[in-house]
Amino acid sequence: MDRLSNTVRPYAWGSTTAIPALLGIAPTGEPQAEMWMGAHPGAPSRITRTTAAGETELVLTEAIDADPEGELGGPTVARFGPRLPFLLKLLAAGAPLSLQVHPNLDQAREGYADEEARGVPIDAPHRTYKDANHKPELICALTPFDGLCGFRRPTEAADAMEALGVDSLKPYVDLLRAHPEEAALREVLTAILGANPAEMAETVAEAAAAAERLGGAHAPYARIAHHFPGDPGVLAAMLLNYVQLQPGEALFLGAGVPHAYLDGLGVEIMANSDNVLRCGLTPKHIDVPELLRIVRFEATEPGVLRPEAAPSGEELYETPVDEFALSRYTLAAGAAPTELTAPTPQILLCTTGTVTIGELGLTPGESVYVPAGEAVEAAGSGTVFRATVAA
Repeated sequence: MDRLSNTVRPYAWGSTTAIPALLGIAPTGEPQAEMWMGAHPGAPSRITRTTAAGETELVLTEAIDADPEGELGGPTVARFGPRLPFLLKLLAAGAPLSLQVHPNLDQAREGYADEEARGVPIDAPHRTYKDANHKPELICALTPFDGLCGFRRPTEAADAMEALGVDSLKPYVDLLRAHPEEAALREVLTAILGANPAEMAETVAEAAAAAERLGGAHAPYARIAHHFPGDPGVLAAMLLNYVQLQPGEALFLGAGVPHAYLDGLGVEIMANSDNVLRCGLTPKHIDVPELLRIVRFEATEPGVLRPEAAPSGEELYETPVDEFALSRYTLAAGAAPTELTAPTPQILLCTTGTVTIGELGLTPGESVYVPAGEAVEAAGSGTVFRATVAA
């Protein structure tokens, strides 16, 4: 078992205060968007490991590369290869993230192979597929957390747009009401992303002013437009379900589901991939043809998840993926230690209180990596999130 030293990513949308508050340190004034825990090559966690030669500092990827089966377990290596298949994060949104969607596994493999065959540099700004993996993800709120998730019913989106009283939105309103569900959503999103930029900027400005005047259910779109003036993604956001999570509630984002996080602090876990197709609220490249191939044009309920309690005290967030499983434990002072040994690799993250994992004491924001099969117990008073590979 190893204490993790983790990298905080300073993306512009990050909160300046949420992660420092959790860690109990002073803010720097700079955005602190995500703290990564795992073996992603972009920012792998670091460990100090005691060996026969003494204490050695290394990144987690090096430890796994040196002994994949010993670190991950034979079954994990057989299923996913010699790499940790998930990435755990603290995510702190102080402003909206880009409106985005992720491919399924077949789409990711096809898209990656196509761009490789065409010689598109992996770091090119117009490159869509950074790897051949899918990217399902789960976000669990630690504070009240706002987001957008999945298409709402076209008639609901039409009502919201019509209430703004903006003449240039009338064609979208008519499309949303006149077509079958899938066709309506596809045509309107295509029209929004393909519109003349100058005309769209004017429409978004009018819509944002109207949303601010109306307030209520329109307030989130005014807030989004404040951060992204003139961006067509502001209108695309009106096609989606607005979701407010309370602490402990979660959202699962599967392939093809458009989504964006708007505000709040949460624990996020995902398959180890960088494949993101953006559809607005960003200055980055938007591959409209590929996006329209990937998006699932169907109205869905957001599907807020609440943990399922087991007799062991584990509260599991059920998802339909193999690469990861997220659960939490609420530990009480004076209670018997909680057994956490597993045949799969684990990352254990403290989010409240003071807990002991093995011989290591953790405070909020601190985490440990546990190799597959290593015996480990947790004790103390606080909350521990457990990230591992699905059974």
